[in-house]
Amino acid sequence: MKTISAEEFDRKFDDGEDISDHLDWSKATRPNLEPVSMAVVVTRGTMLRLEKRAKDLGLSRDALVEAWLREKLDKASAAAAE
Repeated sequence: MKTISAEEFDRKFDDGEDISDHLDWSKATRPNLEPVSMAVVVTRGTMLRLEKRAKDLGLSRDALVEAWLREKLDKASAAAAE
């Protein structure tokens, strides 16, 4: 890893230059991406429809629910920002 000043690092980053030589990727983290568990109670009919839709899309049921929740939350955030 090459060492440079904070000012030089900021300039390179702001100019869109590759800064990967100046980062220690072995210590990098992505906050708020650790999996957590939650329980949702739905009717059997809803569960069957959800499982069918997930299978049709080639996703797990959990992956589909997470994608739909993220999509809904993103739309709500965008609407609130308007």
